Amino acid sequence: MKLKVGILGATGYTGVELIRYLVNHSGVEIAWLTSEKFAGKKISDVFPQLRKFLDLECVNITKLASLSKVDVAFSCLPHGSSMHFVAKLLQKGTRVIDFSSDFRIKDVGIYESWYKVKHAYKDLLGEAVYGLPEIYREKIRDAKLVANPGCFSTSVILGLAPLCSNGLLKDRSVIIVDSKAGITGAGRAPSLELHYSECNESVSSYGVEGHRQKPEMEQELSNLVESPTNVTFVPHTVPISRGILTTMYTIFKEKKIEDGIFDLYKQFYIRDSFVRIYEDDELPAVKNVRFSNFCDIGVGFQGDVLISVVALDNLGKGASGQAVQNMNIMFDFPEEEGLKSPVIFP
Repeated sequence: MKLKVGILGATGYTGVELIRYLVNHSGVEIAWLTSEKFAGKKISDVFPQLRKFLDLECVNITKLASLSKVDVAFSCLPHGSSMHFVAKLLQKGTRVIDFSSDFRIKDVGIYESWYKVKHAYKDLLGEAVYGLPEIYREKIRDAKLVANPGCFSTSVILGLAPLCSNGLLKDRSVIIVDSKAGITGAGRAPSLELHYSECNESVSSYGVEGHRQKPEMEQELSNLVESPTNVTFVPHTVPISRGILTTMYTIFKEKKIEDGIFDLYKQFYIRDSFVRIYEDDELPAVKNVRFSNFCDIGVGFQGDVLISVVALDNLGKGASGQAVQNMNIMFDFPEEEGLKSPVIFP
């Protein structure tokens, strides 16, 4: 019998990307979809590329209580609103993978300060598992609620985890992070700055005063280091549809520690089929991860500064692909099921 799946907010970028993965998954059946804007329309009418793959009608989220019980639900709703529907699903005995930030940050005060929203379900924070399989695979396996990581945070944590876990970074050093992201990272809702004529042939920075994923990065890196860790993070928008390239600058405790660094990274991710380590002066590029769940990592040096470069697809390993990977772990599917295919090129 196939796993029954429901999707909240199915007509955003992460929702339709999730459907793209799930319709090719041999072990699942999508039971229902919700959409505010497109309630009453077939998903294949909203996204014609899904014709002959999925023709379910989208329903309004207000009908959630009347929808059939599913084994797992994905919430692709925005922060602040997602928590309310996640709580309702958990009460029905449904396991949930939440794409929002509502259950990622364990400190309620930090969450409320950054997101300007009161957290209504503090009691659920303790049982939420941060959904980064390469770090929390065993906890994800038995989780009722998985907080799917942010796309920028995924790139930063995976790029630095081998160093942090092995205590190689200089004490109290600030980690400098520069990320370039495609415009789908801002969501599907129209906005002036993302109009073609506004963003084409341009690169712009934002969040210089602090991006909302900064505390998420600091929380997880601090857990790995086992001491408070500071991140200076500046994201940029580049005129591509999808993809993230993150460059991180860190200082080692000792000079000459670069010997064996590639082996350190390869050994750390030896069980992880979606992390690929570059060697021999090669560095990752967005074109090599688009439409995939891969995370590519390369490293280089300038003196005692380690430069770690990570490429991933913000809708793949940065969101929907990672969510499917988490689902596979939770329900004992092969971790690569529905996800393992060569990257689309060109």
